[in-house]
Amino acid sequence: MKAPAKQAKAGEVKMPPFEVHTTKSGLTVHAARRGPLPLVAVRLILRSGSTVDPVGKEGLADFTVRLMRRGTERLTADAINEAVEFVGASLGMGSAEDSISFGTTTPSEHFEPMLSVLGQVVREPSFLAAEFETAKSRTLAQHANDLDDPGTVAERAFLRALWGDHPYGHEVSGGERSVQGFTREDVVRFHKEQLGPRIAMLIVVGDVDPKVVFRAAERAFAGWTGGPEQAPPPKPRTVAAASGQVIIVDKPEQTQTQVRLGGMGFAKGTQELFPARVMNMALGEGFTSRLVNEIRVNRGLSYGVGSHFETLRAGGTFSISTFTKTSSTKEILEVALAETAKVRKRGITATELLRAKTYLAGLFPLRLETNEALAGARAELMLYGLGEDWIERYRERVHAVTLAQAREVAGKYLFAQPPAIVVVGNAKQIRKQVSRLGEVKVWSLAEVA
Repeated sequence: MKAPAKQAKAGEVKMPPFEVHTTKSGLTVHAARRGPLPLVAVRLILRSGSTVDPVGKEGLADFTVRLMRRGTERLTADAINEAVEFVGASLGMGSAEDSISFGTTTPSEHFEPMLSVLGQVVREPSFLAAEFETAKSRTLAQHANDLDDPGTVAERAFLRALWGDHPYGHEVSGGERSVQGFTREDVVRFHKEQLGPRIAMLIVVGDVDPKVVFRAAERAFAGWTGGPEQAPPPKPRTVAAASGQVIIVDKPEQTQTQVRLGGMGFAKGTQELFPARVMNMALGEGFTSRLVNEIRVNRGLSYGVGSHFETLRAGGTFSISTFTKTSSTKEILEVALAETAKVRKRGITATELLRAKTYLAGLFPLRLETNEALAGARAELMLYGLGEDWIERYRERVHAVTLAQAREVAGKYLFAQPPAIVVVGNAKQIRKQVSRLGEVKVWSLAEVA
């Protein structure tokens, strides 16, 4: 009998030990036994996602994956729901830029039958014509509703401003125009060509023996074929597509302006993450950050403002997000640019550095308390090649950040190139305010649909 894993000391962050097995179908399985609760978290992750959406069919990955929940060759949608609810489990799925994921959380005693259900959903979805048409109608209705939300419009336009025609330049769910063109044949083809065991990994964490996991995985995914031999290589971008431009998405009825500013950052896995996170806590991520203090507290320009580094497989971005009344659009942009420039040129203070490191290091262990969180963390490590020690050395690397390192990443990523600026609101009232901030372009709502 295998000895139990050593318990982490106070202040340490430890991943449970994983055992790895590859099934006959080519699926890699990672299993870690963890109690004491009789629960198991399962995540099936594929190295795919919206980056492999066909041109003109943006959103197809997400649409296909969600439709898979609506029935298999042996189970109707109602039968799937009943199987999940009867044992008190959950079953979900979705797509992101770099991945497609399926997951279930189940009581330990029902692990094997729930894994069987998951295997059927993944291997043999039925894609019934009636279910396809219903899903398409609902998706189109959701996209139409999204155009009423200026925040959602801003995010869509901002993606395009940053990434242009890059695969990251569209919403994971696509848009109204692309979804209108979906056919059932598109969905069937996507499932066959883009979902397969050789680009997939099954992560299981919880109160179940890894040997049981491996045997159950062999049965649940037996005969799974299709999909690519390996994930396509990433396509990097180094400069924002709309660098130096101000894009106004015209919504004449708005009395407020949604505001986004952004430029290119770095890919997932780079060691620059640690000084960047620390620096950004001081600039705009923390509750007492400079952007919050200057925009919300001191000037009352907005109730909310924040800055963020997004990191993905092919690259990343740095962005600032806020909103304000139409008449103060120019002021909030100027303040955001000025505060960012201060940190870019001079870095952050020693007090800010210490506060940010203490907060980030203290918060990190709370993210890994559940089986679901640990399964997700393992999946991220494997998906992005972060290294086995990424989790356990995370806090050490945060504490090691110096003022010089924080200043270096600020100089590199805080709009060293002119940012792309996106504002959503009344173009007639906004245009004159922003005319000196860059080349102004006005988009209609139809251009971001």
